Amino acid sequence: MAQQSNMQPNKPVFGTDPNSEKPKRGFWSWLIYLLIGVMIVSMFYPFDTKKVEKDLSYTQFTSYIEQNMVERLTVYDDNRVQAGIKQEYYTVVFGTQDNAEKVKGMLTTQVPSVEEFAKYTDDVNTRRKANGLKPIDIKYEKSRDMWYLLLVNVIPWILIIFFFVFMTRGIGSMGGGIFGVGKAKARLFDKNEKDKVTFKDVAGLAGAKQEVEEIVAFLKNPQKYTDLGGKIPKGALLVGPPGTGKTLLAKAVAGEADVPFFSMSGSDFVEMFVGVGASRVRDLFRQAKEKAPAIIFIDEIDAVGRARGKGALTGGNDERESTLNQLLTEMDGFGTNSGVIILAATNRAEILDPALLRAGRFDRQIHVELPDLQERKEIFGVHLRPLKLDDTVDVNFLSKQTPGFSGADIANVCNEAALIAARHDRKKVGKQDFMDAVDRIVGGLERKNKILTDEEKRSIAYHEAGHATISWLLQWANPLVKVTIVPRGMALGAAWYLPEERQLTNKEHILDELCSLLGGRAAEQLFLHQTSTGALNDLERATKQAYAMVAYYGMSDKLKDISFYDSTGRYEYAVTKPYSEQTAEIIDSETAAIISEQMQRAKKILEEHAEQHHRIAQMLIDREVITSEDVESVLGPRPWKSRGDELIDANEELQSQETAAASEQESNNE
Repeated sequence: MAQQSNMQPNKPVFGTDPNSEKPKRGFWSWLIYLLIGVMIVSMFYPFDTKKVEKDLSYTQFTSYIEQNMVERLTVYDDNRVQAGIKQEYYTVVFGTQDNAEKVKGMLTTQVPSVEEFAKYTDDVNTRRKANGLKPIDIKYEKSRDMWYLLLVNVIPWILIIFFFVFMTRGIGSMGGGIFGVGKAKARLFDKNEKDKVTFKDVAGLAGAKQEVEEIVAFLKNPQKYTDLGGKIPKGALLVGPPGTGKTLLAKAVAGEADVPFFSMSGSDFVEMFVGVGASRVRDLFRQAKEKAPAIIFIDEIDAVGRARGKGALTGGNDERESTLNQLLTEMDGFGTNSGVIILAATNRAEILDPALLRAGRFDRQIHVELPDLQERKEIFGVHLRPLKLDDTVDVNFLSKQTPGFSGADIANVCNEAALIAARHDRKKVGKQDFMDAVDRIVGGLERKNKILTDEEKRSIAYHEAGHATISWLLQWANPLVKVTIVPRGMALGAAWYLPEERQLTNKEHILDELCSLLGGRAAEQLFLHQTSTGALNDLERATKQAYAMVAYYGMSDKLKDISFYDSTGRYEYAVTKPYSEQTAEIIDSETAAIISEQMQRAKKILEEHAEQHHRIAQMLIDREVITSEDVESVLGPRPWKSRGDELIDANEELQSQETAAASEQESNNE
């Protein structure tokens, strides 16, 4: 598994140089500044230049009222009064020769109080009525304070500015604004980055690393290969389970290559607007061609590379398929992409479109598998460097105890062990801390507050003792490590095994594993005369394995050498199965027969070793947790050596031979 050489947080490997020159302000930025300026000016200078106001004293104001020049009054609750002058007196009052129909004039004053002014206006209107004149129109309104003016004058401008910023800066994650929605959001690797990842930081994966190193060599010295008539490969697909180091390998390529490295996720091509994905593909390849030779890395390519027409209910002309079509065209179309190599990563290669995987596009597939025993040892060596360890920690032991773990899982184990040691105030991390970390990751956190009755505890103990007894006595069953009846996660009891890392699995191997899985239910039926729901997970796994033996591996008596396994995924969305109803009945009967046969076999083994089983069950009731050493004290040592021990011994022997050869070479040189 590819891992970094330290556990410290690293700076982003991809990105732009923080010291680079800031971009210049564009048209939209200046437009926003202009709008802000117009808003400020409009608050202090009215746009209506034809409106004239004149502030008077109270005496002058009342004199105009007495001279019958005022036709309307507006009284505010803050003792302020505005008067509208009749048009024929506008020139006399304001002293202007402008056209009176196009000019508005107002007189303002401050009265002693609204009540007294109301009495005065009532008296004026009474006298005007007596003289046959039209009374003055009077309105009473609330004053418009600063907050009102702010809402009326400022808020609309703020909304307008926000709208322009929203449109220019982008909607959501469109990057580059609405006018740059079709631009690729690829991150350009900075080769001057200090904390970059190189091939030295990649542990394990020797074969995958070698193929990736060849790609870097192609770009560094292409003439070496083209002189012989060869062509630079177009692309390489990194395929493997999650956490095995596909992205880390791509980062190592970025750290090693002296060429521009564009990184982009498959989901970055997907957008709500039609045609955006294809536009981003074109823009990405345009940037890469301008800087060729260059490398493009597309992570999680299955987001856009899913096979066309498979399970599609909306037709074939959707946005994702148009993006895939553009990607296919750019990789190997009429245009040339000389000097541009595409790396992609996925853990679902079976759902990718066949046109994407053909020669000339992704010329090679690099399989990044789960690490084996030796590779896990190398990965532990990487992640144990920053930890303070005591003398009890053995790398060989840890690598044997973590079969099936990916590099990310091993990193999690090391980190969790350090946290557990710190939680118990230890100065160094020990072997038990690592074992507790593995238990927590695999089985979950102990639920010590889960209260079990004595009957439930006894049933769980007999169940787990059945697993432990049969797995210990069968040659091809997984060797036992530890058994517990303390609830963990969703399980009331658990048994830890050390799976054999085989390259090939025989029928005998699967049958022994089936018998071991059914040992818990067999012990319940044989010794407790009952069945419980605790065997649900065991029965599910056993049924799937037995079905795989019949339908996939051709290991049944009635369906020999026949497999209905679909590696292409063609029948994933099919309504009908690839076999007849008669064949389905045979598969069901053969699966049931295999499970029944192994159940009887498990009961027979438990009957022959009933006394030892009861002793193991009682140990579990008394101590709640027992190890392989406790089981060995009851059943004796296993006569079969595990494959893990064989690999360790073979590796140590190989290292000793290499050391002896090196010493002999030195002596010959002397």
